Amino acid sequence: MKITLAQLNPIVGDISGNLRKVTGTLAKYAAVSDLIIFSELFLVGYPPRDLLEKPALIEATMAAVRELLAVSRSFPQTGVLVGAAMPTGLDTGKGLNNCALLIQGGEILFRQNKSLLPTYDVFDETRHFAPAARVEVFPFKGEILGLSICEDAWYDPELWTRCLYPFDPIEVMAQKGATLLINISSSPFQVGKEEVRFHLLHNHSKKFGLPFIYLNQVGGNDELIFDGRSLVLDSQGAPILVLPAFQEAVAYVDPALAAQPGAYEPLEEIASVHDALVLGVRDYLHKCGFSQAVVGLSGGVDSAVTCCLAQRALGKDNVLGVLMPSPYSSEGSIRDSRQLVQNLGIACKEIPITPIYRAYLESLQEHLQVEKIGVALENIQARIRGNLLMALSNEFGYLVLSTGNKSEMAVGYCTLYGDMSGGLSVLADVPKTMVYQLARYLNRERTLIPEEIINKAPSAELRPDQKDQDTLPPYDVLDQIMNYYLTEGYCFREIAGLGFVPETVRWVIRAIDRSEYKRRQAAPGLKITSKAFGMGRRIPIAARHEF
Repeated sequence: MKITLAQLNPIVGDISGNLRKVTGTLAKYAAVSDLIIFSELFLVGYPPRDLLEKPALIEATMAAVRELLAVSRSFPQTGVLVGAAMPTGLDTGKGLNNCALLIQGGEILFRQNKSLLPTYDVFDETRHFAPAARVEVFPFKGEILGLSICEDAWYDPELWTRCLYPFDPIEVMAQKGATLLINISSSPFQVGKEEVRFHLLHNHSKKFGLPFIYLNQVGGNDELIFDGRSLVLDSQGAPILVLPAFQEAVAYVDPALAAQPGAYEPLEEIASVHDALVLGVRDYLHKCGFSQAVVGLSGGVDSAVTCCLAQRALGKDNVLGVLMPSPYSSEGSIRDSRQLVQNLGIACKEIPITPIYRAYLESLQEHLQVEKIGVALENIQARIRGNLLMALSNEFGYLVLSTGNKSEMAVGYCTLYGDMSGGLSVLADVPKTMVYQLARYLNRERTLIPEEIINKAPSAELRPDQKDQDTLPPYDVLDQIMNYYLTEGYCFREIAGLGFVPETVRWVIRAIDRSEYKRRQAAPGLKITSKAFGMGRRIPIAARHEF
């Protein structure tokens, strides 16, 4: 059987546009395909979240399915496997299923609903969907298809400290006689997940002696980035075909073909982070109706990396860098920012904030201790810069990209309505130590970010001779403690037991907990780790706890 994998980039809610992608692919590849496969919930885009509560969306989905049925009559020999949200037909329960629809010749030949509905991290599928009542297989073109959807393939006791589900849908399909396993997926990217996913699917193939086709969505939708990397494995789990990461691709394959040695090589970790962020920036802007971005350049590594990623995502003509020197900006930072702009070939504006800052001091001199530079006066400078960037955004239609990294966001080393201003926080899930790795990766072919930016001690430059580590632990220490607390779920005692200074551990944990109110007001941040701030971490603000 000749199968076409359509690894495409849907837009959430754009049912007519997503349908055009399906019908266009069908018209182009039907002559060489017995079956064309699209990703999970492709017609509505993933994740649709509470759009699923709008009856009009479900009605539009049903209309799109009817239109696809009509189009499929023109290609009677070719099947289409597509993901859709469909009514359960029951008077009780959630009312919707997350479905894989097998369509051919104007009919829905078979419908397999998703069995395992994840409710961890960024997933909340039981909010909208009912699980499958049963798992079945279906004969098609000489094969017996076992169709599953994303999480259905993630039942593996070795992956979980606690088993989340009562059964393995893939095992059920194998027991019912499936000869070909197909999983349609919308599996978000995170660092290291690609290899875990490959070994998971490899183990399914080898365990049941069946070829496995995995078709994943690609593209960025809000905070989530989907890496694609669809693949076909033979009955021993060896790769026959691997599609590229972070880009649309359509390829056809016969799963009976021999495996291709070396077809799968995991991506270098920092390269995958780079590619994910570039795709995330590009899709967030374009899907939200923006074409240009503005970045405030401080002379630091965070703003430099953000600006480089924006330039790669949008093109040099669509990025504006803005220098906003204050009385405490060093000549080196200004010079380095100008060099960065020149290296990237982007437009630049310089707007000194000293006159505005002095006006603030004059207005506040009866109310604040303006003779001494404390947090209030430092934050005033950051807020002036945020206001200037937003003014440019309002006037010219730029999206402001905020530049703070995960380490700073974690402990609240950021200013509400200042450097946190913006429509997208590009590095919000990138620890500071990884920001430096990204900077060196960006410079691997030629120098984009001046070495002085990478090598100098990080500083907010909001008071004389200020350094980040006057306030924070060293970033390599901070990032490790942050990871143990946020990602691994360790408590104070467990982290201190690893050899960290107890007072440092206590300070980091308390700073993370106290800063939740700031993060709740932050711009959406692109997710690249297993535990990001935002939709996947639901922590109360008005709480009192010590862990």
